[in-house]
Amino acid sequence: MTAKLTGDSAPGDTHILIVDDDPSLRALVRAFLMQEGYVVSEAADGPAMRAILAHQPVDIIVLDVMMPGEDGLTIARSLAGQQDAGIIMVSALGTEGDRITGLEMGADDYLPKPLSPRELLARIRALQRRRRPIADTRQPVLAHYHFEGWQLDPVRRVLRDPAGIIISLSEGEFALLLAFIEHPQQILNRDALVELARGEDADVFDRAIDTQVSRLRCKLGTRARGELIHTVRSEGYIFQAPVQRG
Repeated sequence: MTAKLTGDSAPGDTHILIVDDDPSLRALVRAFLMQEGYVVSEAADGPAMRAILAHQPVDIIVLDVMMPGEDGLTIARSLAGQQDAGIIMVSALGTEGDRITGLEMGADDYLPKPLSPRELLARIRALQRRRRPIADTRQPVLAHYHFEGWQLDPVRRVLRDPAGIIISLSEGEFALLLAFIEHPQQILNRDALVELARGEDADVFDRAIDTQVSRLRCKLGTRARGELIHTVRSEGYIFQAPVQRG
């Protein structure tokens, strides 16, 4: 029995099951994810996991590979075709061959140990996005975006300035611009921008976010009331122009 992820799933609507024989790691990850608003359960092995799955809907399983008795790969293979929960495998075995084996066994993602809770959170969010129904992901890209005389076609990834001239954008710049105009007049911190841009499968990383914002600003130019993308000290960035779709 599993819960279905929808396009507007909030963390509190998502149940994550951590399967690992290390109780300290389970406690650490559980505390971190609960702080982010997720519903989290723990299991030390395959039988405990199946007992939870039999009675509770689960959206994502964080599954350790190296466990005594039934290992994570065997568990993942047994779940194939029986559960539609997403699976993120974690293991100290981090070679390319190990990752490929995990994915072939049915995992949706693979993380090496030592496990970073922050990276795990990013992978969970990315998996949630990938598992949204197709109808939910298509709707936002049907319309063009208009702001201050500019026009963005998100399907063709074409940006035109007020004079109708096409402005070239890199993958990362396009993803950032789309993140801004889908959240206009809202302060977005760096973590939010990285997460939103990664949802577009773009090469956007935390350490380079300021550089990419600076490049995007240059391409958008300066309007009479100042730059379209304004820096809010100690908080992040805000796209100041109102945005229309149609």
